[in-house]
Amino acid sequence: MGYSRAVRIGNVVHVSGTTATGKDGKIIGIGDAYAQTIQTLKNIEAALTQAGASLKDVVRTRMYVINIGDWENIGRAHGEFFREIRPATSMVQVSKLISPEMLVEIEAEAVVVEKS
Repeated sequence: MGYSRAVRIGNVVHVSGTTATGKDGKIIGIGDAYAQTIQTLKNIEAALTQAGASLKDVVRTRMYVINIGDWENIGRAHGEFFREIRPATSMVQVSKLISPEMLVEIEAEAVVVEKS
């Protein structure tokens, strides 16, 4: 999958810092923090699925943004994915990310509760 990685140890899944990178390796939503957040969360969802987890298992997200002024659009996109789940969340402004086109990078942690 190239654009996001999940590591699962037991019932805990850690998803690496993930961006709005498409399958072609290009950033989706250039200049649009909302669109980048949506794509980033889709990439996280795909990584969780590969690790045997889902968005409903997420207990924490960490969002790194280059412009804290975009917090409403980023938060709105985050809320669309996690409205019912409400994981613990942090949003931190950083000076830059790996590529200048990237506006958002998100990490996620999940705990998979096995049904008995």
